[in-house]
Amino acid sequence: MDDFTTLSADILKILGQPTRLKIIDFLRDGERCVCEIFPAIGEEQSNTSRHLNLMVSAGVLLRRKEGVKIFYAVKYPEILEIVELANQIITNEITGRHSLLKVA
Repeated sequence: MDDFTTLSADILKILGQPTRLKIIDFLRDGERCVCEIFPAIGEEQSNTSRHLNLMVSAGVLLRRKEGVKIFYAVKYPEILEIVELANQIITNEITGRHSLLKVA
């Protein structure tokens, strides 16, 4: 595998985790403080912070500190597009399976 393929796989692995998808969905409308993120997604602060740090390291999120508060935002709008495409595939798959069940 070349480096580009490996890096692509790394981004998809980072996105392929439910807590991280919840975080990305919560950040869809823009930058938010970590103090808002963990209660909104229903996770512990320590667990949320771990996921946030992984996503910053992978280049998926941006982090900004203002006083004692730390803010996070999606770094590239394409990340939201990837998640939306996955949701469309799931919707199509569910619809297709539902149609097959009606025929049977």
